Amino acid sequence: MKKSYKDNLYLDNLMVEYHQSVDEGLDIEKYEALFKSVADMPNDEIKEKIADALNDLVLKLETKADYKYNEPSELDKIKALRKAHSFNKNKSDYETLCDKIHGAWLGRVVGCLLGKPVEGIRSDELTPLLKQSGNYPMHRYILSTDITQEMIDTYKFWLRDKCYADTVDGMPVDDDTNYVTLAQLIIEKYGRDFTPQNVSDAWLHYQPKTAYFTAEQAAYCNFVNGYEPPYSALYKNPFREWIGAQIRGDYFGYINPGNPELAAEMAFRDASISHVKNGIYGEMFASAMIACAAVTDNIKDIILGGLAEIPSTSRLFEEIINVINDYEKGVTYDEFFEKLHSAYDEYDGHGWCHTISNAIIVAGALLYGEGDFGKSVCLAVQSAFDTDCNGATVGSVLGMRGGTACISDEWSDPVNDTLHTSIFGVGTVSVSECAKATMKHVLFE
Repeated sequence: MKKSYKDNLYLDNLMVEYHQSVDEGLDIEKYEALFKSVADMPNDEIKEKIADALNDLVLKLETKADYKYNEPSELDKIKALRKAHSFNKNKSDYETLCDKIHGAWLGRVVGCLLGKPVEGIRSDELTPLLKQSGNYPMHRYILSTDITQEMIDTYKFWLRDKCYADTVDGMPVDDDTNYVTLAQLIIEKYGRDFTPQNVSDAWLHYQPKTAYFTAEQAAYCNFVNGYEPPYSALYKNPFREWIGAQIRGDYFGYINPGNPELAAEMAFRDASISHVKNGIYGEMFASAMIACAAVTDNIKDIILGGLAEIPSTSRLFEEIINVINDYEKGVTYDEFFEKLHSAYDEYDGHGWCHTISNAIIVAGALLYGEGDFGKSVCLAVQSAFDTDCNGATVGSVLGMRGGTACISDEWSDPVNDTLHTSIFGVGTVSVSECAKATMKHVLFE
C-alpha cells in the first residue's frame, strides 16, 4: 500500500520547528536556508527522511551561550528558579468553596462560548465585525442575528452556522472544556498522585484522535507509536510551546484551593507529556492562578501567585511582569493591545497559538477588566489571538474568585447548565453536577 503524505503534521510545519527552535535559543540560525528549502519540497518519502534528520538535529542542538533565559523542563529545576510571592489568604467555608468551584466551571464554559464563534478570526476582521454589530467594546455574546448576509459575503472568516449563543442548547463540544472534564476523570481513576503516564493512557482511552490538535496531536501520535513522556513532548513536535497545555490545567487549580504550588505540580505532570519549557509553564501559571483566586480577590496577587510557580528566568515570567508594570504605569488597554500585536504576529500560526502571546492576553484581560467578569472575558476575546481559550481561562479565574454570583444570567442562560463533550463514556453533562463532583477531589483545609 502506498503511504499517504497528505496533511503530515511535521512535514507541514518545518518552519514552525525552525522558529520554535530560535525562540528557545537553540543554535540553529545557520540552518535556516536548509529548513526553508526542505519546507518547500513536496511531501513525499524523500522529504520525510530529510525532516527526520532535521528533527534529530534539533534534539541535539545546544543552547547559545548568550541566551538570556534559563528555561528547564524538569520540575525540580523549575522549582529552583521560582520567585516567591506571599499574600493574605481568605478562608472559605465548605459551602462558599462549593460555590466558587461552581463559578469556576461556569466561568470557563461561558468564556469559551463567548470566544468560540470567532476562534481563528484575526483582529482586522474581528474589530470591524464587533463594531458593525454594536458590540464594541465587546460587552455581550455575538449572536446569529448580528451576522448579516453582507458580512457573510464580505468577510474572509467563515461566519455561517457558528456556535452563536442564541442558537446553542448548551456549551458545544470544545477542547477547552473537554480537558477540564477529562482531568476530573483522571483524578477519579488515578487519584491525586497521578503520573504523566496515567495522563497519556487516559488520552488514548477517553478521546478519539480527532479531539487533538497541534502539540496534543503530535504527542498523541507519539503515544500510539510507543514514545512515552517526557520524550513524547519532544519528538517531531514543533508546537511544544503552544497554548495547548495552558488550556488543560484548570481542574488542578479547582481541587487545590489556596495551594498554588500543588496545583502547579499537578499541572506539570499533565503538561510534560506534550510540552516543554514555556508550554509547561503556561499550564502551571494558569492552574496556580486559579488556586490563588480561591483565597484572594486581589487580581495582582492572583497573577503574581501564578507566576511564583514558574521560573523567574523564563520568557513567560518576563512578559507577564511587563504587562503588570505597564498597567501600573498607566498604559491604556488600547496601548496594551497595540504593543501585543506589534510583538506577536497573529497572522502567523506560531505567534497566534503560542503560550506566551495568549498568556499576555489573559493577564491583560484580568488587569484591565478590574475584576468585572463580563468586562474581563470580553477583553480576552476582543484582543483576538486564541479567543475561546483565553476567554475560558479568564472566566475560570474570575469564576473561582467571585463564585456564581459574579456571572450574571445574561452570561449563564445560554449555557443552560449543559456541557457537551466528546469524551467516551461522558457525553453530555451538567455543569453544576461536575462542580459538585469536584468537591470529593478537593484538598480542603
